[in-house]
Amino acid sequence: MEFKNIIVEIKDKVGIVKINRPDALNALNTETLGELRKAMHSLAFENDTVKVIVLTGEGKAFVAGADISEMKDMSGFEAREFSLLGQKVFNFIATQEKPVIAAVNGFALGGGCELALACDIRVASDKAKLGQPEVNLGVIPGFAGTQRLSRLAGVAKAKELIFTGDMIDAQTAHSIGLINQVVPADQLMTTCMDLANKIASKGPAAVKLAKTVINKGIQADLSTGSSYEAEAFGLCFSTGEPKEGMTAFLEKRKPNWS
Repeated sequence: MEFKNIIVEIKDKVGIVKINRPDALNALNTETLGELRKAMHSLAFENDTVKVIVLTGEGKAFVAGADISEMKDMSGFEAREFSLLGQKVFNFIATQEKPVIAAVNGFALGGGCELALACDIRVASDKAKLGQPEVNLGVIPGFAGTQRLSRLAGVAKAKELIFTGDMIDAQTAHSIGLINQVVPADQLMTTCMDLANKIASKGPAAVKLAKTVINKGIQADLSTGSSYEAEAFGLCFSTGEPKEGMTAFLEKRKPNWS
């Protein structure tokens, strides 16, 4: 599958998706969002070899935001449709079953921060900068940033970042729970690939079910979420993975998930 604005690679069990508009700091326009959805859909549903996806950006930005040159002359209706498109693409990333790791290599602002928020795990370079600066342009986050940031960093911190439009460094983002870990820039992709390969070595159905249950449960009360967990726990046993995993443990060998 050929793309104009993104690069897709597969290394063993890991799919790598790179936003490739470095001259525009990887800004997300309609075309790029469409390509991103196609690439993620292909890796999620059409390639059984891929167990984990790593998402990053080319050059000095992860994604510096939505494409302002495309947005500035939009009507209210067009802006709403653009917002819904971004939400649809990011929601697909968040809810499809394979884990997605954001390798935040540089600026992750506006739509870029929202893209990172849609991923399951975020690892940032020590040079990364994150934020939701939309109010500086007279708008608000449109790709579900008002919702995901509050759920991840808490309502008070989300309001502070969104109301002020402030940009924060990776260490600050880590301290408020926005980033899982911060690593030196030259170790970012190695760290993410090591993490991806570690996850890919686990029971693939179990990992998918864990993601699904966490995503569904966090939007429900404890009792409902726990019932989701029990159903998925039982479902694990229908896949055959527990028998192999537990037998391998007792025999002191690595499991063969195939």
